[in-house]
Amino acid sequence: MGSFTFFLFFVCILFVTSYAQLTENFYEQTCPRLPNIVRREVKKAIETDIRAGAKLIRFHFHDCFVQGCDGSVLLEDPPGFESELNGLGNLGIQGLEIVDAIKAAVERECPGVVSCADILAQASKDSVDVQGGPSWRVLYGRRDSRTANKTGADELPSPFEDLPPLQKKFRDVGLNSTDLVALSGAHTFGRSRCLFFSGRFSNFSGSGQPDPTLDPTYRQELERACTGPETRVNFDPTTPDTFDKNYYTNLLANKGLLQSDQVLFSTQGAETVEIVRRMASRQETFFRQFRLSMIKMGNIKPLTGNQGEIRRNCRRVNDLGGETGHDVM
Repeated sequence: MGSFTFFLFFVCILFVTSYAQLTENFYEQTCPRLPNIVRREVKKAIETDIRAGAKLIRFHFHDCFVQGCDGSVLLEDPPGFESELNGLGNLGIQGLEIVDAIKAAVERECPGVVSCADILAQASKDSVDVQGGPSWRVLYGRRDSRTANKTGADELPSPFEDLPPLQKKFRDVGLNSTDLVALSGAHTFGRSRCLFFSGRFSNFSGSGQPDPTLDPTYRQELERACTGPETRVNFDPTTPDTFDKNYYTNLLANKGLLQSDQVLFSTQGAETVEIVRRMASRQETFFRQFRLSMIKMGNIKPLTGNQGEIRRNCRRVNDLGGETGHDVM
């Protein structure tokens, strides 16, 4: 084999390996009923807590944006590191008990086989399609990290940010502006605490005035609803518990709840403006792109092969023997 031919062969092997590390059939032999188990538990959680789906997809998002999709967001103070749960971007994050219940159900049938990172990916898909959104084939094969990165969690995309820093944070993990707009569409369901958007009501950015991109009537409704900073308000005032394209029609009407939502449409000359218009025009356009962007996000720097571990308890790293989770606080 000539040197140039060998080089091409080597490049092809690298290319195939990088895209084949996560596969649809990873658990086909070891845990074939995984999708059914997770979906059952997600539906059960949503029946008792309508916010469960939004909580689960937030965990997957915050996991993948900090050192890749490795379950690190779920760790409670692993050795030598401070938990990502203590990071600024995760303050108030909820739903660990839902992840625990899903993991326990999976462990009963397939002990020591399925990673917490893969459970987050599957649960996010189920959270979306159970509440009316698109479905997609989840790729598996992620392993769980034995470390966390609080600094990374401090730097997660913020609800107070303008468009350029948001775009940079997405670019830094290999996601573009279309991915930013599509993935932000997850705010079509769920709730936000008033402390994350009440700064838009008056003296916005030191102007002495409300945020001009917030519809005045909607602002008054929000002010009445916000009886305190911890009060939770629907992201979508129209269909708050359904996964649909109304997130984008709300942006067109200056009814994006967070500053980081509305800037996608209200930043003059930004490429995101037309993307928002496209998503708002047809629900299937949003659904199709959301599927693609979720799969792309789920492939951010996964641990595979012999890297990391398969945690028995999503909140704790395994003992060195790899058999049981232990409390590391």
